[in-house]
Amino acid sequence: MTETTTPRLTSLSHGGGCGCKIAPDVLASLMRNALPASLFPDLLVGTQSSDDAAVYRLNDDQALIATTDFFMPIVDDPHDFGRIAATNALSDIYAMGGRPIMALALVGMPINVLPHDTIAAVLAGGASICQQAGIPIAGGHSIDSVEPIYGLAVMGLAHPDQIKRNDQAQAGDILILSKPLGVGILSAALKKNQLDDAGYQAMIGSTTRLNTPGTRLAQLPAVHALTDVTGFGLLGHTLEMCRGSGLSAELDYAALPWLAPARDLARTGIQTGASGRNWRACQSEITLDAGLPAEAQALLTDPQTSGGLLIACAPEAANEVLTLLRADGFGQASRIGRLGAGAPHIRVS
Repeated sequence: MTETTTPRLTSLSHGGGCGCKIAPDVLASLMRNALPASLFPDLLVGTQSSDDAAVYRLNDDQALIATTDFFMPIVDDPHDFGRIAATNALSDIYAMGGRPIMALALVGMPINVLPHDTIAAVLAGGASICQQAGIPIAGGHSIDSVEPIYGLAVMGLAHPDQIKRNDQAQAGDILILSKPLGVGILSAALKKNQLDDAGYQAMIGSTTRLNTPGTRLAQLPAVHALTDVTGFGLLGHTLEMCRGSGLSAELDYAALPWLAPARDLARTGIQTGASGRNWRACQSEITLDAGLPAEAQALLTDPQTSGGLLIACAPEAANEVLTLLRADGFGQASRIGRLGAGAPHIRVS
């Protein structure tokens, strides 16, 4: 009798997590001919900006937030894969300042390659995160796919006046990041069997932590802009905020929070292919000071799966924002820079 072996989830995909994203410059080109949002006056946020979710005004007191996010495996444990993908999808609702109310599952699986128990564990992982968020998975769609894919379409609600876009930052705002960076590098190390258990647990702990503070941050008038840091890396998503708001940014490299093994792994040359694509898409608007370590470019463009919130707030609100984040378990939340007047550009020193 021939013994069959279940393949590693990450071996079935050409990329993983938010590193699967199409490069931002290519995506912008593809979206160039999208239907103008001006045709729909109640569409408060659409494709005209590089924001996290669409927002449609239902009435004077309610706006519907809608988003879709799915990807290939970043880890081999199916339950963890489901948890990470669901947390990542829900993040877009929180990043707009909303409260999720319902999700639909998006499932593509190689049905004759993976055991059905493995696929069921992916779905159970996603359901466990939705239960934690207090929402149902009320349906969805599934296909037989060559590569394993899982994610959610999520709907949420917010007051129209409390939507936090990524293009409303102001000169002088402080930039705060809620989660540590380095997820892409850790996932690349995992695929190469070079990530120890402590590193894996650090990655899982970060990627399955819901960005729930976004809902409360939206109620603070001094919080001017919100986004989450995902597939385009810290530089890519900060630059989206700068472009949308018409501002420049200064980032303090020494203040950036990291998942424990990320910098050491980066020094050995471990990185994702998406890091290079991210750098090519933004390099003309980035200045890296000469004193930064050699691995800084790879770390700053590292794609984050289920990353943290990037918050632009008035200086006098920075301590309140940090207190709120840390009280909710985001112990590595940090001030990482400042926004200023000038053409969209980021300087990292």
